[in-house]
Amino acid sequence: MQALKHKSGREGFSLLELTVCMAITLVIMAMASTLVASAFRVRSRENQKSDALADVQRGLNIMSREIANGGFNLNTNGIVPGESGPTTIRIRSNLNKFNTAVSTNARNGIGLGLAGEDQGEDVKYFRNLAVGTEYLARWDEYTANKFKGTVLANRIDSLQIHYFGQAVTYNVDKDATDISSPSSPEVLPAAAKYVVIALSVTLDPVGKPGSPGFQPGGQVLLVSDVTLRNAGLSTY
Repeated sequence: MQALKHKSGREGFSLLELTVCMAITLVIMAMASTLVASAFRVRSRENQKSDALADVQRGLNIMSREIANGGFNLNTNGIVPGESGPTTIRIRSNLNKFNTAVSTNARNGIGLGLAGEDQGEDVKYFRNLAVGTEYLARWDEYTANKFKGTVLANRIDSLQIHYFGQAVTYNVDKDATDISSPSSPEVLPAAAKYVVIALSVTLDPVGKPGSPGFQPGGQVLLVSDVTLRNAGLSTY
């Protein structure tokens, strides 16, 4: 009787094959790590941008609304010339002229009523410089609150206010901190009928140049056009 012979075959992987597999795995992991790092950097940059824009947009909306009421129930445009310029604006308006719930003094003037009755009628906006930051501030001369100042945006990098005698068009360039090439020359604040407010925020770079997912810094500019209530403009 003939004995059965055991057929031996190659079992497992050779050292060379393992080395190749490990090299391929490492390459794939390195590529995946680069993509993940890039995604996190993009997300960090977008979060930074969203937070900055939301904060500034909220302040710009409040500022625009109140400036638009400048001159309400007055015979001027409501802008206080001596305290208004390229980076500051003070506006006045008699908002409670027809409010029978307040005193007669409050209805007949600004700052003549009882405490808090003339709130919002004499307001100043400006860029306040603090240690390590700059913020958009609002000062209400006749508020009933203990603190007259309010921070509308915690971080801005520039505030530019432009005064025009008519509605204008202009350019907003990429990474700019202000408008450019307005279609009409500026006028003195006392003669203004149209105000353009430009607020810019600097976005810091995320990561280091040359690293995976590096996001460069840049400027974000928000602009608001405001027609003063006493402007009498027929077109906007």
